[in-house]
Amino acid sequence: MAGKRSAGLLLYRRGADGGIEVLLAHMGGPLWARRDAGAWTVPKGEYVPPEEPLAAARREFAEELGAAPPAGRHVPLGDVRQSGGKVVAVWAVEGDLDPDRIAPGTFEMEWPRGSGEVRSFPEIDRVAWWPPERARGLLITAQRVFLDRLAERVGGGGDGAGGDG
Repeated sequence: MAGKRSAGLLLYRRGADGGIEVLLAHMGGPLWARRDAGAWTVPKGEYVPPEEPLAAARREFAEELGAAPPAGRHVPLGDVRQSGGKVVAVWAVEGDLDPDRIAPGTFEMEWPRGSGEVRSFPEIDRVAWWPPERARGLLITAQRVFLDRLAERVGGGGDGAGGDG
């Protein structure tokens, strides 16, 4: 997987208490169906240069969620290398989205493995808003740093403390 690159948007909104919530996507398909901790991600997807990472992040947001990405200011949160070697670049953008209105894209895979039967699964099976301290325990380990960077750049209670995962 070395050399692969993904880009995504971390949508956030401000609550009445001044804190923030972030929108995370639960990975779809049978491999993630029974997992919660470590099975959530920033909505993202792969791209190949010369496509610009921010353009890819916006495109992937629309493809994965079936909704247009917010047009607000995109705050760069940098990139991380995940355990499989993929480099993920993320931008934060303030906005709102009703989780019940997503229409995720799909992928196909042989399932059950070795059966010869190819089935279609949603790329993500649900999205939800989480306070940063709860999001930390749900996110893929490498992506947790984006919560710290979000707190540094936009504030609003994303102190990164706590978590349960």
